[in-house]
Amino acid sequence: MLSVNKLNQYYGESHTLWDVDFEISKGGCVCLMGRNGVGKTTLLKSIMGLIPVESGNIVYSGQTLTTKPAEARARLGIGYVPQGRDVFPLLTVEENLKTGLGSRRDNKRFIPEKIYELFPVLKEMKNRRGGDLSGGQQQQLAIGRVLALDPDLLILDEPTEGIQPNIVQQIGDVITMLNQEEGLTVLLVEQKLPFARRIGNEFIIMDRGKNVAAGPMTELNDQVVKQFLTV
Repeated sequence: MLSVNKLNQYYGESHTLWDVDFEISKGGCVCLMGRNGVGKTTLLKSIMGLIPVESGNIVYSGQTLTTKPAEARARLGIGYVPQGRDVFPLLTVEENLKTGLGSRRDNKRFIPEKIYELFPVLKEMKNRRGGDLSGGQQQQLAIGRVLALDPDLLILDEPTEGIQPNIVQQIGDVITMLNQEEGLTVLLVEQKLPFARRIGNEFIIMDRGKNVAAGPMTELNDQVVKQFLTV
């Protein structure tokens, strides 16, 4: 479904991504891992077209993305939840959920009831401003806003960061259900090993801008963790 080939990216004179190369099959749930500052967020932003790449290619469902603007990538069925959530603090929950509906491929302009079924708190608080929600509730809102687009590929950047344990559990359950029961393909950056091992079926590890290890989640053993993830 998603293929990244020899991707290189620079910030000024700093070479941040070095020949990054991987594929994600349809229906997979892949955890992108690595220590802080190794290029994980940069890679996600490159896939979404939020920052330019120097060279290489990104192909999604047979279409080359590299030259397409970010909004065009969303219309192809790629949903992105950035690190920090980026909800609109002065808009209500309902208004936040409606903001991305213009990118739906079927042109529907209403919030799917499924979003409220997945995250009941959003229905309870639909008239409350996004900035008044807790961090965990904002994360649920950010995920719900992207799911309202009905994506085929869901990309999340550290969805459990700064979230209370009960909501981490709920978010994990939702991702697993969407992946295993509805076939949603998932790529997420995740630092918490227990969470990654619970929901992911594959892993990719980055170090210094390169992907240095990958495989089934069952192969993420203590030796690999010590070599590439232990601080």
